[in-house]
Order: sequence, then structure tokens, then C-alpha cells
Amino acid sequence: MAVGLSGFAFGVTSAGSGLTVLQTCALSLLVFTGASQFALVGALAGGGNPFTAAAGAFFLGVRNAFYGLRLSQLLALPRAVRPFAAHWVIDETAAVSLAQPGRRSARLGFTVTGLSLYTLWNLTTLGGAVGAEAIGDTDTWGLDAAGPAVFLALLAPMLRTAQERAVAAVAVLLGLGTLPVLPAGVPVLMAALAVPVVLYGAGLRARSGTRAAQGRPTAARSHDGTPPAATQEDDR
Repeated sequence: MAVGLSGFAFGVTSAGSGLTVLQTCALSLLVFTGASQFALVGALAGGGNPFTAAAGAFFLGVRNAFYGLRLSQLLALPRAVRPFAAHWVIDETAAVSLAQPGRRSARLGFTVTGLSLYTLWNLTTLGGAVGAEAIGDTDTWGLDAAGPAVFLALLAPMLRTAQERAVAAVAVLLGLGTLPVLPAGVPVLMAALAVPVVLYGAGLRARSGTRAAQGRPTAARSHDGTPPAATQEDDR
């Protein structure tokens, strides 16, 4: 339902930016990645060049390719099905699938989430585009916050380890820090650098721990070179 509200907001925003109802519905049917669609119509509404707007939308959509790499291993779908399933690789389907305990439940979660969201997103896009004049300013309704709120609710339970939480924190810092200075869509890609940054830091700590362990003095020995009685007992 929350994603449906976002679809309604997109329909209103798209119609308000000058796109026709047919063009708005075609974006939801053929693109089906909300952030990219909002970036496109937002840039157009601000008077941006269509090619620049499309480039920003493309950068935002690139993240789905990373989801696809992980889901292709998890779901292991038949080759004939993969091109159709790829159209449903989005934030929510990836989060639901990765949260499942096994392949069968992951496939079920992916299918149910993809089908329900695709259907509702397109229906509400149509409703928003048709009713754009009646709804007025979408910002006053807070509909633009529904999509991010859903994704955060799906993501939060998956951050189980300190390393995963560190990746999320660094990603937030990178995304927000570069948002004012980089074109639309690029901060999302910059946030992906959180993974190698955290892994590099973990590797440094592991190597430091190994060197510290190697540098510790060995157990004291008696004057004739034999280990103490306690050490002999441990060896036995």
C-alpha cells in the first residue's frame, strides 16, 4: 500500500511536469523503478534537458544491476524466465528475497512482491496521472516519503552484524555528503563505495591483529630451556 501511494505521487508529479497520461503510464510499465522515474520527471519539471534527465535516471537504475548479480545466484531461475524476472529486480523484491531462509521461499517472496508491486504501482500511476489536477501539491500530503520509508523498514532488520551496520552508516554519509555537489543519481553510486571502504578497514584490523599476535612473547622457560610445569601439563 505504501508503494502504491508512491505510484500515485509519481503519476501526479509526472503529469505536473508536462508528460501525458500515456507517457506517464509507459514509464511505469517499461521502467518500473520508482527512484529513476521520479528523477526523470523531477528534472523535466525543473526545466532540465531530457538527455540530462535520462542520464540521472539511468545512474539511479544502475543499482538494480548489483541486486541482479546477487539474486541470480539466490533464485537460480531458468534461463527462459530470467529476462522477465529482471524487470522486477528492484529495492523491495531484493530486500524481501534476501531476507528468506531458503531458495524456495526466496523465489516465492520475489514473485509475490514483484507481482503485487508491479500491479499496484501501475494502477496507482494511472490514478495519479488522471487525478493530477484534483490532488494539488503532493508535498503537502507527504507521499514522497512513502517509498523510502518502506525500503528502510525492509532494510533495518537485515543489518545484523557490526560490519553490516558500518556499511549502512558509511553509505549514508557518502550519499548525503555528495548530494549537494554531484548530479542526480551519482550520490547513490557513491554510496556503494561504502562496501569496499568498510572491507578495507576490516582487512587492516585483521592484519594488525595478526601482527600483534605474532609479536607476543612466548611462555617463559626455565633456565635449562624446558617449559614450566603448567605449560608441560597443558602440552600433555
